[in-house]
Amino acid sequence: MAATTVSKVRMFGRLAAWSLVVCLVAGLWAERAAAQSRGIVYPKTKKVDQVDEYHGVKVADPYRWLEDDNSEETKAWVEAQNKVTFPYLESIPQRGAIKERLTEIWNYEKFGVPFKRGGRYFYTKNDGLQNQSPLYTVKSFNEEPKVLLDPNTMSSDGTVALTGYDITEDGKMLAYGIAASGSDWQEWHVRDIDTGKDREDVIKWVKFSGASWTHDGKGFFYSRYDEPPPGDELKKANYFHKLFYHKLGTPQSADQLIYERPDQKEWGFGASVTDDGKYAIINVWKGTERKNLLFYKDLSDPASKVVELIKEFEAEFDFIDNNGPVFWFSTDLEAPRRRLIAIDTSKPDRANWKEIIPQAAETLRGVSTVGGKFHASYLTDAYTQVKVFDLSGKHQRDVTFPTLGTAGGFGGRRDEKETFYGFTSFLYPGTVFRYDTETGQSGVFRQPKVDVNPADYETKQVFYQSKDGTKIPMFITHRKGIALDGKNATYLYGYGGFDAAMTPSFSPSIATWLEMGGVYAMANIRGGGEYGKEWHEAGKKLKKQNVFDDFIAAAEWLIANKYTSTPKLAIGGGSNGGLLVGACITQRPDLFGAALPAVGVMDMLRFNKFTIGWAWVSDYGSSDSPEEFKALYSYSPLHNIKSGTTYPATLITTADHDDRVVPAHSFKFAAAIQEANSGPNPTLIRIETKAGHGAGKPTSKQIEESADRWAFLVKNLSISIDGKLKAAGTAKKPETGS
Repeated sequence: MAATTVSKVRMFGRLAAWSLVVCLVAGLWAERAAAQSRGIVYPKTKKVDQVDEYHGVKVADPYRWLEDDNSEETKAWVEAQNKVTFPYLESIPQRGAIKERLTEIWNYEKFGVPFKRGGRYFYTKNDGLQNQSPLYTVKSFNEEPKVLLDPNTMSSDGTVALTGYDITEDGKMLAYGIAASGSDWQEWHVRDIDTGKDREDVIKWVKFSGASWTHDGKGFFYSRYDEPPPGDELKKANYFHKLFYHKLGTPQSADQLIYERPDQKEWGFGASVTDDGKYAIINVWKGTERKNLLFYKDLSDPASKVVELIKEFEAEFDFIDNNGPVFWFSTDLEAPRRRLIAIDTSKPDRANWKEIIPQAAETLRGVSTVGGKFHASYLTDAYTQVKVFDLSGKHQRDVTFPTLGTAGGFGGRRDEKETFYGFTSFLYPGTVFRYDTETGQSGVFRQPKVDVNPADYETKQVFYQSKDGTKIPMFITHRKGIALDGKNATYLYGYGGFDAAMTPSFSPSIATWLEMGGVYAMANIRGGGEYGKEWHEAGKKLKKQNVFDDFIAAAEWLIANKYTSTPKLAIGGGSNGGLLVGACITQRPDLFGAALPAVGVMDMLRFNKFTIGWAWVSDYGSSDSPEEFKALYSYSPLHNIKSGTTYPATLITTADHDDRVVPAHSFKFAAAIQEANSGPNPTLIRIETKAGHGAGKPTSKQIEESADRWAFLVKNLSISIDGKLKAAGTAKKPETGS
């Protein structure tokens, strides 16, 4: 009896084991068949036995080898992935028409906001499809503008970008920075404005810095890191920023070291010369935390030492201007939505500080003093308001804008009677206005003509509840008269971090999406700066999950209100927004039809090991802390991929020269999700060459990438664009209005 029972147990055990084998084989065959039916065979990605221990928790990192961007093995993997991704995208029948229409809409003149120096105006302008925007100068707008610097001539493929510039007080010299292939590393040069020729001055290994001339035109301040070892330029951690002064006509090796802190490897420095030329204001930052120190140097005395005015990292102090020894600051000290204060440097004790403009219900984002008045820019529910005050802080008027949107500019000196600002919204292409500081009147200075009819579309702002009941604003733009039947292809975008505010702006890519019949939604989730310090802090470190909850709630609201449904809903975001997308598809893979994570932070346990990643600890926390490790591990996209899960169709995008968020984040995430995904949806990674985190990306590459994104969604959200796009090749380039 006992033997029979044992035999039966063994028999059932063998049957169970055989059933398991059959199921596994069937699963493998089904997975292979699904891949073959899609025409996708992913490159096999090697796994290594790498395990790290964090506070007693062992964490596998089998794709650690992909962090070495210089290895031949990684390069071969990149090539193999691109050989899968690009043919897939190029085979989508609608891609050609999408690219042509993108090109047509993109082909309009784009103007930068002018400013004046030394009797000249300076501004950037792009004719439409130029890869980079040239810098122009003119003494009067009645004259033909002169091209002062054209980055398009610096490379054959448009991958050299102008990153910043400063003009001497007399308007005779230009210091300008350039970056190649999207890297954060900059090289600075000096150009004679009259002759258009460069001098011999060359400044290298500059990062996270501009240049600021002294008023005598003899030199400028800048900051840099030490030169990294060969091969480590794009991944080595950046520490020990140093502030220098470069004297015109001398080699960089002779530059004067103004300030450094060997005892503070994470401190960074940025110097700017005051409008009166008397001081060098030294902003001291530590990571991305919205707290800084503020030092200054008296430029009237060559032997003067740096004075430490704000000595503690307790708040943000943004220097605005000075009236002799009195310095004006915008600050969130005791004011989470910021206020304007005055500090008399001859009596610097805090008891002597004066409040000029108190905190308001709106969030203060910037202040200028052009025309002898404070022009204060506020955010109200994520759109711009500008209020004008006299120098005593008395409110005088508000600036009127065409619609709800985003305005920026209002620069210039206190004795200037005119200034310029740019304005844009989802359906309002970037327009430059001239503003009279005495009358408060605005007039259109340059207005582009775009091959899109804004009257065909509408934008509304809604407010929805997140998981914890917090009210979140969201903008929704779409063609007028759409049916709320749950069948609209919808692209939901978000960011949610680093106090960055997502505000309305015009995009040729989004305009194309709208013409394709898509709905565009932008959620102003926590972690951003839309409502000041408290809104930011509600989405950082141990509260980061609020950000993902807010975004998921936005998706659920769009579905509940019949704008879309899961099979028609795509989500997207870049950088910290790429993290957002990665976290949301690993937490709620059932909610989305497609995902477009771009240059995302996907490995939340090791992000601080590379380039400037350590600076993000102020927003994310660090795996070195037991409590913060627990939070990071709970949502880290790389570490929350689950085998056997059906993930939405996903197109991951990154670039080989991204030294902000190193591409290893996307490499490892792609390898892991390709292995884990059990459903029929594709998981592809698109790796751009000679490009970086996004800044300075050539127009041609932007159009190609946008075409790939929309084509991917057309295929995977089953979107019909027949008859929706204007006939390719029929649109004429619009003329420029003024």
